[in-house]
Amino acid sequence: QVQLVESGGGSVQAGGSLRLSCVVSEYTSSSVFMGWFRQAPGKEREGVASIHTPNGRTYYTDSVKDRFTISRDNIKRTVYLQMNNLQPDDTAMYYCAAAPYLGSGWYKSQVYKYWGQGTQVTVSS
Repeated sequence: QVQLVESGGGSVQAGGSLRLSCVVSEYTSSSVFMGWFRQAPGKEREGVASIHTPNGRTYYTDSVKDRFTISRDNIKRTVYLQMNNLQPDDTAMYYCAAAPYLGSGWYKSQVYKYWGQGTQVTVSS
């Protein structure tokens, strides 16, 4: 069973930056793709970015494409989400997730098998 532990959330003002980290207990066939999702109160969970841990290929939702960067350090078994120019609409609980393959789409939560507990990001205007 893959365990995921997120950290790095917090409160920032609009225009600020945060870096989220997700430590993966082990790289297995279930953690070939690592994704970041977010969920704001009253909204559906949204795929933010995903990365193929072996080759580093990345995927982003349009709203964060020029502001967020997903990366990984395979030696540390850690996946990062660098978030720049944060805006109030980015306020949400952010979750790290692991998937063996992308199937119907990297942005679909049902593709991911394991989830972290989440880390809160709050952006004030």
